[in-house]
Amino acid sequence: MSSVEEKLKEIVVKIVHCDEKILTPTSTWQDIKADSLDLVQVLVAVEDAFGIEVPDEDLGGFKNIGDFVKYIETRLAEKGDT
Repeated sequence: MSSVEEKLKEIVVKIVHCDEKILTPTSTWQDIKADSLDLVQVLVAVEDAFGIEVPDEDLGGFKNIGDFVKYIETRLAEKGDT
């Protein structure tokens, strides 16, 4: 598990109050019962934790946790923070 995935899991568990055991790369937001407010809070926490900005037009591209991890890793690589 990458450090990005570990940190994202920490953030999601803290905000959504779900069991870390159900968080896998294929877990969807519906699987973990995250609502739209949870998603906004996760997004803000991710931006703060990783020092990246997630444009609104990118928000629909995260079908599951794995997609979001890949996105964060790509943004960090673009920034030179990998």
